[in-house]
Order: sequence, then structure tokens, then C-alpha cells
Amino acid sequence: MSKKHHKHVKSQPQPQRKKTNWLAIGVIGVMIVALVALLTRHSNKGVPPSGTSTNQPTTVTTAYEFHKEGQLRFLSANQGLKTTIDIEIARNESERELGLMYREKMAENQGMFFIFDDAEARSFWMKNTLISLDMIFVNDKDQIITIHKHTIPLSEGSYTSTGPAKYAIEVKAGFTDRHKILVGDRIAWTTL
Repeated sequence: MSKKHHKHVKSQPQPQRKKTNWLAIGVIGVMIVALVALLTRHSNKGVPPSGTSTNQPTTVTTAYEFHKEGQLRFLSANQGLKTTIDIEIARNESERELGLMYREKMAENQGMFFIFDDAEARSFWMKNTLISLDMIFVNDKDQIITIHKHTIPLSEGSYTSTGPAKYAIEVKAGFTDRHKILVGDRIAWTTL
């Protein structure tokens, strides 16, 4: 009987496939996207929007800071002074589109003054607007024709003028009640 020699071969362990934890990968991906968005938002705070001009070269104007460009007076129908605010002026299409978007606060005596080339029905929304506002529409005779109070932040609903408007003013919510601003009142403004 012959003896068979068996070589003893040490078997190597088969590599095990690791199970992919797709849930963990998804959570990490979402966290990375959120972090990038947060960092991008904060890094852009010091960058002026394109097309923005500043009167003072030492002042950095951003979409997030108020930049005083004039004053606006609210007058009663018989021209009595009700109150005065500092205004930032939106004169062109890109400034009007940006408006008060992304602002986290606004002082009681500040507002955004929108100037249009002609008087026509106007419609504004609150998309990307973080604070509640009072919207005031004014005709080409400087008379207030429409007031929308306490607009809803981030809403895409329309706030429309009741007639042709050449100007619009956005102030902090409740401003028109606190200062008794009414339809029929007038405005006057000066620029710096």
C-alpha cells in the first residue's frame, strides 16, 4: 500500500465583503452639503452684490447690511409730518429684485425705497425675506395708495398695489400702525 503524501496547504481566509451602510453615507452627505451651504452663506456676507455702487469707498455694502442713501418723510394728507426714516434706495432691476432678501433685522427708523420708471400695478413677494414687513405702495403723485401690513416671511404669495404705483416702501412690520400711516397720506424724500 503506498502512502500518499498530502501536502498540508494552509487555506487562506476568503476576504469578506463589507456591507455598505447607505444610511450612514446619506447622513454624512447631507451634513457635508449643509456645511458647505452654511460656509458659503457666511463667506459671501462681505461681498457686495454685482452692480452695487457705493457712494463711500471705505464702506462695504452687502445684501445683509443697511446702507443709508437718503431720508423719506411720511406726511399726512394735509402735509403734516408724521415721521421720518432713513432709506436705502433700489433704483434698478437687480436692486429691486434683491430688495430686503436675506436681511435678519432692520431698525424701526429704516426702510427700503423702490423707485420705478413709470406708474403701473406692482406686485411684491416675500421669497427669501426673513423678517415681516409693512409694504407701502405710492402713486406718481407721491400719495400712498396701498398698505400691506405684517407680510409673511418667506412667502411666495403676492402683495399687489390697488392701483398704478411708481414707488414702494418696505418698513419693519407694525411700522404703519405705530406711526399711524394711512392710505391717502403722502411721502417726500431726499437723497444723500
